[in-house]
Amino acid sequence: MDIFAKIAEQKIREAMERGEFDNLPFHGIPVIPEDLSSVPEDLRMAYRLLKNAGVLPEELQLRKEILTLQDLLNACYDEETRQELQVELNDKILRYNIMMERRVRGAAHRQYHAKILRKLRGRRPL
Repeated sequence: MDIFAKIAEQKIREAMERGEFDNLPFHGIPVIPEDLSSVPEDLRMAYRLLKNAGVLPEELQLRKEILTLQDLLNACYDEETRQELQVELNDKILRYNIMMERRVRGAAHRQYHAKILRKLRGRRPL
């Protein structure tokens, strides 16, 4: 353990002895680790930083806006406003679908496709 880790550990121990952690919110509730298995390993730190900063990835932000627009549309009675909301909703849905299509056709799809082709080429015809 390096010197900074030892100092940090000592400071934490001293704070615990003084009871500085006793009245914290959620005291005694276990922390459930995040499942980041679906996030590529090299992007996990960036994902965690963005999440802690309250920044959503673009596709999640679009999905959130789509849900909000759908709720507004369901609650709207003015026909002109409904049409405006519907146009905006359709635009966001189209952008979301294009984004998801590109993601599916991205690097992971190409790698998977290449693996399948290699396996198929490796088989002998019957």
